[in-house]
Amino acid sequence: MQHMDSPLSSIKANTGVLAFDIFGTVVDWHGSILREVQSLYPHVDGNAFALAWRAGYQPAMARVRSGELGWTRIDELHRMILETLLPQFGLSHLTESERVHLNHVWHRLDAWADSVEGLTRLKQRFTICSLSNGNIGLLTNMAKRAGLPWDCVLSAEVFRAYKPDPATYLGVAKVFDLEPSQVMLCAAHHDDLAAARACGLRTAYIERPLEFGAAQPKDVSPQLGNDLHASSILDLAALLGC
Repeated sequence: MQHMDSPLSSIKANTGVLAFDIFGTVVDWHGSILREVQSLYPHVDGNAFALAWRAGYQPAMARVRSGELGWTRIDELHRMILETLLPQFGLSHLTESERVHLNHVWHRLDAWADSVEGLTRLKQRFTICSLSNGNIGLLTNMAKRAGLPWDCVLSAEVFRAYKPDPATYLGVAKVFDLEPSQVMLCAAHHDDLAAARACGLRTAYIERPLEFGAAQPKDVSPQLGNDLHASSILDLAALLGC
């Protein structure tokens, strides 16, 4: 469903940029981690493990934002969180190589079923890029494995600031020499979208009701402020005429 008369007034075909949040929006972090943990360690509650790992994400980035930690990539932050989880889930015995492999599950996340086709359609008319707190190596490995057809991989690592720092949103416009209003952030998280709007970007909400698993469905009701509200990336492509 569309929330304004002409979202394409500034997001023009061939020149406009669609920047996508990744974790939860384009890829299924919860289901991917649950499946891999249950495959590797059947005695571990994969659902609880995935949720606990993700729960440490914002607090870890807050330590960087506050200056408690210097600039630290998400790979390293994920590893720090993982080290606190291993004893809680009976995995203290894991070797260093096993810990590295498990930490890199974030590089192996599966795309939502509509993501690749939807992005491919959007790519025909717009420049599409990632705008994620994930680091460049993580996002590149993920894209290669999942077949995500980015024109450009942008990351908080490029701007040395984590969303919702304005440097990330405005940085996309600067990279492409565009006005902020010529960039649309596409995400499944209203706080991310609100921060982007405050910087002058256009915004599209993408429903991902199962981001936290079937047992914890998200409220994906439309909220005021977003230019577009889409049920999927394929729906977003249809709304944008692709």
